[in-house]
Amino acid sequence: MTALTQIDLATAIRWPFHPTEILPGLLHNIVSVSGGKDSTALLLLAIAQGAPNLRAVFADTGNEHELTLEYIDYLEQATGVTIERRRADFSRQIARKREFIATKWRAQGVAESIVEAALQVLQPTGIPFLDLCLWKGRFPSRKAQFCTEELKRNVIIEQVMLPLMDGQNMIMSWQGVRRDESDVRRYLAECDEVGGGLYNYRPILKWDVAAVFEAHRYMGIKPNPLYTLGAGRVGCMPCINCRKGELREIAARWPEVIDRIEHWENLVRQASKRQGATFFPGANFAGGNEKSRKGEFIQNLTPAEVVSIANIRQVVEWSKTTRGGVQYDLIASDGETDATACSSAYGLCDSDWQPVRIEEAAA
Repeated sequence: MTALTQIDLATAIRWPFHPTEILPGLLHNIVSVSGGKDSTALLLLAIAQGAPNLRAVFADTGNEHELTLEYIDYLEQATGVTIERRRADFSRQIARKREFIATKWRAQGVAESIVEAALQVLQPTGIPFLDLCLWKGRFPSRKAQFCTEELKRNVIIEQVMLPLMDGQNMIMSWQGVRRDESDVRRYLAECDEVGGGLYNYRPILKWDVAAVFEAHRYMGIKPNPLYTLGAGRVGCMPCINCRKGELREIAARWPEVIDRIEHWENLVRQASKRQGATFFPGANFAGGNEKSRKGEFIQNLTPAEVVSIANIRQVVEWSKTTRGGVQYDLIASDGETDATACSSAYGLCDSDWQPVRIEEAAA
C-alpha cells in the first residue's frame, strides 16, 4: 500500500458547511454507516468536526457478515455515537404479489405446480435482502441494482429523513463515496440539493484510499477485520458485484455463506414464474460452458440450463479457475489451505493493523 497520507480531519474542509445561509429551522447531520472503510471514515470526520445534531444510521440488509454487525457494535462503543439500526419491510409487497400470483398467474395459464410453489415460499422472512428478492422473483444484478435503493437509500430517507423534513429544517445526508471508486462517482458534486431542505453531502469525495485508512488511524479506530480476511468491499456478503477472487476467499473462509446463498436461490427460484433465478446472472458464466463454446448463447438456454451453469456452487467452482474457466488456478487453490491467514487488498497485513477481536478493540 502507498504511504499513509497525513491529514488533519478538523481542517479537512470548511466547517460548518452550509449550502445556504438561510436556516429557519435546525441543521441535522445524518451519516450513513455500513461498517465499510469509507462510511467509517465519514463518521469519524463528522465527529472530528463536531457536526451538530449528528445521527449515524446503519441500514441492515440481512446479508451482512456477522463480523460487520460486530464491527458496528464496536464502532458505536469506541466513538460514543449511537448507531441506529434500520431495516426495510416488504410484507405489504409480498402480500400483493401473493394476490397477483393467485389470480393473474392462474388466469395466464401458469402451471398450478408453479403457482402453488410460489405461494408456499412467498412469506415474509424478516430478512430484508431475501424478502426483497422473493417479492421481485429474482436477485439484483449490475444492470438492475435495485438492492441499494430498496434496502439502504429508501430505508434511511423514509424512516429517518422524511420525519425531519418540515419545511424549516436542513438535512445533510452524509455519503461516503469517493471519486476514484468508479467513473460514475467521478463526476458527482460535493454537495447537491435534493429538495425539501434535504442535501446530499460528500465530504470525502476527493480522498484516496490511503487517506481513508489514515482517518481510522488518526481517530484510533480499527478497520473492519474483514479487510484483513480477503474482503475488497464490506457490505453484503457476498455482494452481487464481488470480484472473482473475493468470492473464492468467501467460499474458503466461510462456507456457511455459500450454503445460505444456495438456500436463498432455491427459495427465490420457486417465487419466480420461470424458476431460473440465480444469485449471479447466468450470462456472466456462460463463457466457460461447453454449450456456449459451441455457439449457444445464454438467451437460448432454458431456465433449468441457466441454473445448472450459474447456481452459486457452479460460480464458486468458476472462481477457482483461470483463462475464462478453462482450467483451475492451482496457485490460488494452494492459498486456500490456510483460510485464517491475513489477506488484504489494501496492504493492512503489512502495516500496524492486525486482525483483532472486536471486544478487545473496544476495551
